[in-house]
Amino acid sequence: MNPYSDPQQLAYVVIAILISLVIHEFMHALAGHMLGDTTATEEGRLSFNPLRHIDPFMTVLLPIITIALFGAPILAAKPVPFNPDRVRFDEFGAAIIAAAGPLSNLVLAFLSALLLKYLALGGVLAGFLDVFVVLNVALFVFNLIPIPPLDGSRVLYAFAPEPIQELMRQIEPYGFFIIFGLVLAGGLGGLLGNINQAVLNLLP
Repeated sequence: MNPYSDPQQLAYVVIAILISLVIHEFMHALAGHMLGDTTATEEGRLSFNPLRHIDPFMTVLLPIITIALFGAPILAAKPVPFNPDRVRFDEFGAAIIAAAGPLSNLVLAFLSALLLKYLALGGVLAGFLDVFVVLNVALFVFNLIPIPPLDGSRVLYAFAPEPIQELMRQIEPYGFFIIFGLVLAGGLGGLLGNINQAVLNLLP
């Protein structure tokens, strides 16, 4: 059964995406602020207000298209701005800012899995948390793909040799096209699914 054909399951997915993306982007902004860059704060991104983080295409239209095409949502929030010249620790500071988002999704998945395991939850709350865990693991794994402009690329960039950094700078404008090409060619779906399952197996 397609979960998106069930109104209740669809509601779980929409609410889970909204909460997860807002916290993900908030953590990017908070990490930047703590590392000395107030750019995101000045632009109102250090906020739990979803309207601050929603991009009309990437957050709303794209998941509708990808659910129709692939049976699963692919989406992103509005990128959190940062000024590399104001961030402490240079490339490593940028990597910390990038990692803060997906790591927040992993923490959310872990805490939700703990609640499901150790509390006698049932009904709507248990159903929602099941979806919440799976979705946050998926966000964690997807965002760590080391292809610009995903978060994993900034983490890789901080540790990569100069030739790899130059290549990443060159392909960044085409990053999402590369990702979609890999998805369409079937080169990501199975791999991401296996990684997602491996992470889920490690949770409580």
